[in-house]
Amino acid sequence: MYKFARFFLFLLNPELAHHISMRGLKLACFFGLLGNKKVIASKPKSIMGLRFPNKVGLAAGLDKNAEYIIPLSKLGFGFIEVGTVTPRSQPGNKKPRLFRLIEDEGIINRFGFNNVGIDQFIKNIKKAKFKGILGINIGKNYDTPNDKAVEDYLICYRKAYPYAGYIAINVSSPNTKNLRKLQGNEHLEILLKALNKEQKILHKRFKKLVPFVVKISPDNSKKQLDSIAKLLIKYNVDGVIATNTTVEREGILSSKYINEEGGLSGGPLNKKSTNVIKHLNKSLNGKIPIIGVGGIMTADDGVEKINNGASLIQIYSGLIFKGHRLVDELCKAIR
Repeated sequence: MYKFARFFLFLLNPELAHHISMRGLKLACFFGLLGNKKVIASKPKSIMGLRFPNKVGLAAGLDKNAEYIIPLSKLGFGFIEVGTVTPRSQPGNKKPRLFRLIEDEGIINRFGFNNVGIDQFIKNIKKAKFKGILGINIGKNYDTPNDKAVEDYLICYRKAYPYAGYIAINVSSPNTKNLRKLQGNEHLEILLKALNKEQKILHKRFKKLVPFVVKISPDNSKKQLDSIAKLLIKYNVDGVIATNTTVEREGILSSKYINEEGGLSGGPLNKKSTNVIKHLNKSLNGKIPIIGVGGIMTADDGVEKINNGASLIQIYSGLIFKGHRLVDELCKAIR
């Protein structure tokens, strides 16, 4: 059935197709067409003080404004991550900004954190009344300079804290100018120190500890990954998401969009992401869990991420190309 729907969706502009499919999913949920399907029973995983009913989650980016949490939860995910959200609403980059690489099963996007802003975002979460594990992915506004970025992250962190299962710190999107520089030692240390301090304050205030994780780029060198790992350990970061999209275009067969700027996800990212996970696993020495994401298009891809050190995995492009059956296949393969 999804293959049939995909045929028509892929005839449309990718961004328009996304909005139509998400609204269609919401409508199907409203009329009970998704059934009462709950989280797929698989091998539960307890990390970061949370018990994940299965190891397969939805990556940030698909539901930027936390508008489709309940419909997405019907697809069997063990956890859902929404965002990226910024302190103020912003339209993102100019269109077109989303491109399908059908031959490669890849996607290039340069959205630039288009979102409704943290206040409306939280209202959407409250309205959903979701009982599962919800990750909230936060970032900075495009016009906030890097030396002021900590303030943006703290604004979102404080407002998201009461409603999050965990909070993801996005310092690795290639679509906000200079954002990736926040992965550098000086900027990252300042940010992690501030978040670690704030986490302790909020822990006491709300009587619950909400873990925070850092989402990193696949384009970091091994030396940069080692430096990041040391800082993550130093500031007791609860986890790391590896990885975001890549700006490299190695191995792409679809020449039509090869020169489009933006982050590449899907099949072409798989090997690169797995290599980062493998190296990080050694650098972290089991002290911090890894959430693996990037190019998981088959059950074997997901198992490979787990075997190379990921405690959990997330999908995005795989859901677009394969449909929700991929969630079932991943859970069964991991189990």
